[in-house]
Amino acid sequence: MRYWLMKSEPEEFSIDALAKKKLEPWNGVRNYQARNYMRDDMKIGDGVLFYHSNCDEPGVVGLAEIRSEAHPDPTQFDPKSDYYDPASKREEPRWLLVDVGFKRKLKRTITLAELKDKPELQDLALVKKGNRLSVLPVARKEWDFILSLE
Repeated sequence: MRYWLMKSEPEEFSIDALAKKKLEPWNGVRNYQARNYMRDDMKIGDGVLFYHSNCDEPGVVGLAEIRSEAHPDPTQFDPKSDYYDPASKREEPRWLLVDVGFKRKLKRTITLAELKDKPELQDLALVKKGNRLSVLPVARKEWDFILSLE
């Protein structure tokens, strides 16, 4: 089993929206490294730290899990979508997604400022300068430590 941190802007798609829907395709990823994590490394049952980004209080707000293997993101083929990619072909899709299932909301938001302040998390990709990926791997010891902060 592996662990991940997946970012979403709460105005776009929040932990509350995932709680209502129960299952959501994680579409719109348009970064090759993030896509490769989904394609090559994510497996059904992997744990997800659901992270609210680009908001007043960014931080980890909930837990989810990977519920599907990677498969083509249909938004890449839809000219009306913000995520349309005219260079992507149905026979060779460029962009993939995984389905993410709701587990639970955290008792409180574990803020980015708090995460940055913990020496135990110095290797966490999220707190490293310049790391803006929406999908990041999380080591088991980092996962356990973050959840201990709840």
